Amino acid sequence: MSAASLSTGAIMAFSLLLLACSFMTAASAGNLDQNFQITWGDGRAKILENGQLLTLSLDKASGSGFQSKNEYLFGKIDMQLKLVPGNSAGTVTAYYLSSQGPTHDEIDFEFLGNLSGDPYTLHTNVFAQGKGNKEMQFHLWFDPTKDFHTYSILWNPRHIIFMVDGMPIRDFKNMESKGVAFPKNQPMRIYSSLWNADDWATQGGRIKTDWAKAPFTASYRNFNADACVWSSGASNCPSKKAGTASASSDWWNQELDSTSQGRMRWLQRNYMIYNYCTDLKRFPQGLPPECSFA
Repeated sequence: MSAASLSTGAIMAFSLLLLACSFMTAASAGNLDQNFQITWGDGRAKILENGQLLTLSLDKASGSGFQSKNEYLFGKIDMQLKLVPGNSAGTVTAYYLSSQGPTHDEIDFEFLGNLSGDPYTLHTNVFAQGKGNKEMQFHLWFDPTKDFHTYSILWNPRHIIFMVDGMPIRDFKNMESKGVAFPKNQPMRIYSSLWNADDWATQGGRIKTDWAKAPFTASYRNFNADACVWSSGASNCPSKKAGTASASSDWWNQELDSTSQGRMRWLQRNYMIYNYCTDLKRFPQGLPPECSFA
């Protein structure tokens, strides 16, 4: 590596750190007890500290999970997570938006655990009308088990932008004009679960869960949803649809500017470990159409 490239990389890494810190201090705290309900786990999921902290646990008998009380149709969703520390191999912490039914839409963050000292895999995917197969995977530029970090989904009629500590890592664009389905008609709830997937999660299932390390625990805080709540078959955001969204809700029209696109490309070059749009073995008859326009 040349001195020039090292200098550029160091500057970019430093700017990432500064931006991450500024974003995290701006994150607003939401009462988890008011926004979520525990759906399974037989006591393994807990809402603590007067609704400011939620934990999910996994042991050999069961994992646990929760879901949002509201459904949303477009919005910017933020949550801070601290993932299972130590030997987390075999575990998956899933955090995602999803509708219901055989033609469901879904926007996924999944965190695949690993052996102590090895990096987590951050798995992202988008489903539209029941079809997914749009995976991108990353290693993070920090240890996600040491502290809380903010994972965000910005979902508007033209973009689904995945962000980590305010930094965009992926932009799935609305390409319906090219014949690519896009989630835009089905309201979605927020879901999260911690579960055992040692048949595939870590190194293709070669590394199994070490139950002597159980219980495994992931933690959540500082939820914020600047979003359109769906109720009784309608959205509460008619003004946005009319093109008069307020400045505080500019996510409705947001897209990545050239600077943000540059940061995303840098992150993808340095931290992306899988991109379905380059997997010719998986798609021998040709890559999905959106890959030509990404």
